[in-house]
Amino acid sequence: MRMPLRWLAEYTDLAPGTSGADVAAALVSVGIEEEDLHGGDISGPLVVGRVLEFEEQVQKNGKPIRYCLVDVGENGQMLTEGKHQEIVCGAQNFEVGDLVVVVLPGATLPGGFQISARKTYGRVSNGMICAEDEIGIGHDHDGIIVLTRLLGEEACADLKPGDDVIALLGLGEETIEANVTPDRGYCFSVRGLAREYWHSQGSPEGGFRDPALVEAPAANDRGYTVRVEDGSPIDGVAGCDRYVARIIRGIDPTRPSPGWMQQRLTQMGMRPISLAVDVTNYVMLAVGQPLHAFDVDKLSGSIVVRRARAGETLTTLDDVERRLSPEDLLITDGGEHLLAIAGVMGGASSEVDASTTSVLVEAAHFDSTSIARTSRRHKLVTEASKRFERGVDPKLAAAAAQLAVDLLVEHGGGTVDDGVTDDDRTTDRTAYLLDVTEPSRIVGLDYSRERVVTILRDLGCIVDESGEGADETHVLVTPPSWRPDLVDGPDYAEEVARIDGYNNIPSVTPTPVEGQGLTHGQKTRRVVADALAGAGFTEVLTYPFVAESLADELMLPADDDRRHAVRVANPLSEERPLLRTSIIASLVDALRRNVSRGHKDVALFELGLVFRPGGPLGRAPIPSVLQRPDADTLEQLYAAVPDQPRRAGLLATGLIERAGWWGPGRAADWSDAVAAVRTVATALAVDLVVANDPGHAPWHPGRCARLSLPDGTLVGHAGELHPKVLAALDLPPRTVATEFDVDVLVAASAEPVQARPFSTFPPALTDIALLVSSDVAAADVEAALRSGAGEALEAVVLFDVYEGERVEAGHRSLAYRLTFRAADRTLTTDEVNGFRDAAVAAAAAATGAVQR
Repeated sequence: MRMPLRWLAEYTDLAPGTSGADVAAALVSVGIEEEDLHGGDISGPLVVGRVLEFEEQVQKNGKPIRYCLVDVGENGQMLTEGKHQEIVCGAQNFEVGDLVVVVLPGATLPGGFQISARKTYGRVSNGMICAEDEIGIGHDHDGIIVLTRLLGEEACADLKPGDDVIALLGLGEETIEANVTPDRGYCFSVRGLAREYWHSQGSPEGGFRDPALVEAPAANDRGYTVRVEDGSPIDGVAGCDRYVARIIRGIDPTRPSPGWMQQRLTQMGMRPISLAVDVTNYVMLAVGQPLHAFDVDKLSGSIVVRRARAGETLTTLDDVERRLSPEDLLITDGGEHLLAIAGVMGGASSEVDASTTSVLVEAAHFDSTSIARTSRRHKLVTEASKRFERGVDPKLAAAAAQLAVDLLVEHGGGTVDDGVTDDDRTTDRTAYLLDVTEPSRIVGLDYSRERVVTILRDLGCIVDESGEGADETHVLVTPPSWRPDLVDGPDYAEEVARIDGYNNIPSVTPTPVEGQGLTHGQKTRRVVADALAGAGFTEVLTYPFVAESLADELMLPADDDRRHAVRVANPLSEERPLLRTSIIASLVDALRRNVSRGHKDVALFELGLVFRPGGPLGRAPIPSVLQRPDADTLEQLYAAVPDQPRRAGLLATGLIERAGWWGPGRAADWSDAVAAVRTVATALAVDLVVANDPGHAPWHPGRCARLSLPDGTLVGHAGELHPKVLAALDLPPRTVATEFDVDVLVAASAEPVQARPFSTFPPALTDIALLVSSDVAAADVEAALRSGAGEALEAVVLFDVYEGERVEAGHRSLAYRLTFRAADRTLTTDEVNGFRDAAVAAAAAATGAVQR
């Protein structure tokens, strides 16, 4: 929201010499953030120019450039040669004869940009033809300013080349641009910002002059017929609870808006259009009430406010035909002919044009939620919608309409109908019993009762110190109509602190209390992440939303619990409406994106929650915020949300070991996926049992490992993804994946590991080769060897697997290295041989292994 200093000074007192920076700093002190400062930093010559001719050439880069000859009056004529200014311009939105804004050598534009004659595109440019953003009146840089389009034909009738643009557009005056937060919709007006500036100066008596304090006639039965039909209010709130209509007849359509009004609209970043439109925009900017002007002669005699019907369309003022939703609130002519999308934009059919002589001024109050939804639904953000969705003062409509009527009569002639329509269904704000000590308790600064009451009254609140419930520490507070955000005690406490001054609140560094440190679960998750990162995987964070087709692409069986996903009621994307039931489901997108962008060797991991409903979910109640929910309510709440176990997922493709002078590289395979989980388990001192699992999607049936605890508890799966899955997901061949349950590892590592003393005696190593059936798992053989070798066994390592010559068909040879060590002595050869024979015997008994 912009605000020129001169306009601000009309509504509140400015000390002599007050600058835009001073006003911006004052607004910041009461919580209104400064966005920018415009104007006041331009020095001429900045003049009106008329394009006499131009030559257009296309450059080597394909960009068209115009070499223009511009008449800038006596300011810029090269008198010694009798020529006009030659200016190089890259815009194409002007023609010969157009009036443009020209900055000449010696001038300075906003930001300290100094203009000089310089050679560009092969010729000397004596200045520059300006765009809106270059002189600080807007953000448009798509083309240069054509004054007849900016100000209108009538306003430019008396302009001539050489006229001062700084005075014409008010560029010498500073304009403050403030960032208005959603809870302060009243600041989307000069009235609101002036009030805040007045507060920043201590709210001196008589220092604020409210422009909305005008006498407006009461409603009567001679007004224009208006009927509000809102049969399906959104969320139980009527879309329109006030509608004011006033009519002015006999307006001279040839009269332009006064120059001062055009200048202010331009300073505020809006384009002057016509008297009726400019007046409604001016009043909106002044007091914050959006208005709309209808051509009375294009109406049938009544206005009906209603919700849209299915299939209805409306062509709005931007010439776009919009298909309406039943939630859209409409202004209609007699209920049938559509005039406007209420609070957003008018329709083209009832537009005020150059022939309009009778105008109906609409000042209405619409529900903020309804307007916000309509604006977003149609992707149509207007000055009106920005104000309505933040909340417009419902008591302002009649005064705003009167301001517009007075301006139209003053500058357009005509007469005002004595009929006044004011369908007012608004309700007064209810009083709140405020504990005047609450601001002190919340803020931590001592505010006296008198100070709290004074601030609230300055804000516009009605403070009753003797009403029901009021006593020494309590008062009844009724907030002003323009402050819908003031509801309860903390809201008023915030206002007291803001107006009294945030700078008065001391900065006290809190003394930290002794904490309990990280929980075991938090420590475990950090160990898991550190171990995977140390193993060469890169951690990523993906969105937990997946497509409905993903379960089929992952080849999950029809009865697989991972197919039962929670559907998001209002998804960010209709293409991904489900919550993931596995980490891999969302991790594949990250891998595919990296591969598609040229990263062929990728190893990713993610720790996160998955959502496993396991069946139908209950409906969650809405508990009261006044007390803790009881046991039954909590049970219903838990029944309405799915189980959310924490999982870790890994994906890898390409080379796991890169090639170089040191030797050939190695592609990632299933063993790397298993090794990653083993690395995590080792870091947590958890034993893992690895076994083949030929039937678990989406892994390859012959290259999938089941990872479990010694007691059989499932930890996860690892291996190579199925080729059909890789094809469906557009992932590289031989991509490997792992997913494991972090919660299981947290529980398994809960008991502290008892450290054992290291033996200083030498180890004894012995190798054995066992012949087993091909269907015997190596993990079973290893377990049997450990059980039979005794306590002296320190390690078992499988170092070779052989199938082929000299090995019976259907069998394979497994070679193990056994390491024995005693804590108190050096083992003898006979002892080691005995341990080895016992281990082989146990393996033979358990798996049928035969020593080779």
